[in-house]
Amino acid sequence: MPHRREADRVVHGFPHRAVVGASLTALHRRLSPDGVRRYPVSVSAAETAIGDDEDLTLGTRRVARALVRHLGLPDARMVVEFRPMEHAGTVELTPGPEYSVEVHERFRTRRRDIGAVLAHEIAHVLLHRLGLGFPRTAENEILTDVTTAYLGAGWLLLDAYREDGVERQRLGYLTPEEFGYVLAKRAEVFGEDPSPWFTSPVAYDAWVRGRAEARRERTAPPLAGAGPVERRRYAWERRRGRAGGDAPYAFDGGAPATGVSFPCPVCRQRLRIPAGRTLRARCGVCGTVLECAS
Repeated sequence: MPHRREADRVVHGFPHRAVVGASLTALHRRLSPDGVRRYPVSVSAAETAIGDDEDLTLGTRRVARALVRHLGLPDARMVVEFRPMEHAGTVELTPGPEYSVEVHERFRTRRRDIGAVLAHEIAHVLLHRLGLGFPRTAENEILTDVTTAYLGAGWLLLDAYREDGVERQRLGYLTPEEFGYVLAKRAEVFGEDPSPWFTSPVAYDAWVRGRAEARRERTAPPLAGAGPVERRRYAWERRRGRAGGDAPYAFDGGAPATGVSFPCPVCRQRLRIPAGRTLRARCGVCGTVLECAS
């Protein structure tokens, strides 16, 4: 599948929020909670770096094999070629066992970003063999980026983001902040801090903004960790039986509301619980137990 080249203009913020959430849900649903827990440690910088004195072809194959192992794919013959193309990389989606990846020739002189290109393309192979995908190409590419990041290889894609007076580059289909958001979702589950791995200052800033968004979702009503201002607004809207347009929750059952639905802060599956009670809710997709004051 094609992998986007650097954009003429880097888009920021969270424009793909709905598709990112659907991707997290689909990934948890397909892999199961136990399947997701098979990826507790992210791929390391040492595994994915190609030294200046290392043979480029051999180094690229070594990194590709490391990513294949990390994503739990079978070991097989690895074919990686550099050539001119429109996109940063492509991969053949075949039943296997061989892996065939093409990388844009410009990365011959950008060794630090080869791992990012390979991570996205090999994640395409994983999703293909899992039979997991969305009907539209654009949404499927976002699913691939989310999968890459959530399973521990996507920090490479965010670190390939650079935007300054000399260079502008973004790999993948998520915005930098969306990559940071998915990485933060992963960090919450596995207790992992990716911040020391970023060599790009703007990538680190995007991680911080994405992490703030993920934390905001962790403290949104009806979750018990919501702050007093959010809690008062929630209580007022529950009495009215109608949530505001920007609220992450929705009510049903009249006024006051008897039920509330909201997205799981881990996998974004929509949950429904009784309103007006303090309780624990367990997500049926990712298994997370949530303290709620609904």
